[in-house]
Amino acid sequence: MRCPYCQAQDTRVVDSRLAREGDQVRRRRECGQCGERFTTFESAELLMPRMVKQDGTREPFDEDKLRTGMLRALEKRPVDTDRIEAAVHRIVRNIRAQGEREIPTQDLGHWVMEELRELDKVAFVRFASVYRSFEDVSAFREVIEGLEETPPSSSD
Repeated sequence: MRCPYCQAQDTRVVDSRLAREGDQVRRRRECGQCGERFTTFESAELLMPRMVKQDGTREPFDEDKLRTGMLRALEKRPVDTDRIEAAVHRIVRNIRAQGEREIPTQDLGHWVMEELRELDKVAFVRFASVYRSFEDVSAFREVIEGLEETPPSSSD
């Protein structure tokens, strides 16, 4: 690996550790020429399935788009960043576990709603209101009543 400081080709691994729940290897490297240290991350490159939208169009899965949507629902809510990243990671792992080349966006929306329900009830309702395109107050009320009937998880 080339040194990001002096561009020398001679770098060596000083330390390796597992990261992201074992899905990545974190390596500390040292440049043989300038002595600077830097960190690299190594992970398997896996092809993610394409997402099939309701209108039939297909687009590649975009983890950043997933994260942005969840962060929008969680805006100004007291949820730790590590918990959000763990939820995103679980969704991505679930997508990979499907073993399919294409996954309907409805499935993705369902998984996001499950994670948001555990993270923050207000964020769940925010996301559900957009995802389910509520057309009247009664549909909105049904979701809130469903939340009230759901027993609290052990993380609450």
